[in-house]
Amino acid sequence: MPPIKISYHSDVLCIWAYVAQARLEQVIKHFGEQVAIDTHYCSVFPDAWGKIEEVWKTRGGFAGFNKHLMEVAERFPHVTVHKGLWLDVRPRTSASAHLFLKAVELIEQEDDAPPLPYLERPSARAAWAMRRAFFEFAKDISDWHVHRQIAADLAIDYAQIEAKILSSQAMARLAADYQHSEKNHIEGSPTFVLNDGRQKLFGNVGYRVLEANIQELIRTPSTGEASWC
Repeated sequence: MPPIKISYHSDVLCIWAYVAQARLEQVIKHFGEQVAIDTHYCSVFPDAWGKIEEVWKTRGGFAGFNKHLMEVAERFPHVTVHKGLWLDVRPRTSASAHLFLKAVELIEQEDDAPPLPYLERPSARAAWAMRRAFFEFAKDISDWHVHRQIAADLAIDYAQIEAKILSSQAMARLAADYQHSEKNHIEGSPTFVLNDGRQKLFGNVGYRVLEANIQELIRTPSTGEASWC
């Protein structure tokens, strides 16, 4: 039986995707080669300042959004959230971080070596490092200097990343991600898409819900009809 394909859509500035990382990792550890993760980035914070100022203008603006993040963090002790987010550090956009990550993905796919397990891939490690840089260490991940440091920490040649960006290959790949999200009516971050788009699990979805959906697809392989779950 071929692996169950899971399209995972997220924005690196989304706290719910940061929280969901543990669930994604548990899916991979539990199901192993029975699942195949296809990573996409969606555009939730294309203009982060504008979004927060508009959505939170009657709820305290940046300070109100910071309070919201702190309240979320209290509910999920497995993540660390810096108290200065959106107060001391305010990334302009998630798009530049996404562009960096698509460049890493392109470099990874050109490697002639056998594919690594998902969590060991440079693209997956870079994505987690990017999320931690913002949420845990309060780094401005819209800043290219931060990207360069992340690449250095992961022993990824930044010159190769820059080449993918300057050639517009990374931009084309990111645009395809955003288009893919629109085509599949992705409402936000994170979203797990299974069963050729029939099942979408969006937002703060617990691990057991993910597990049940995947188990059902393994038990009853797709034959063109929706799963009972």
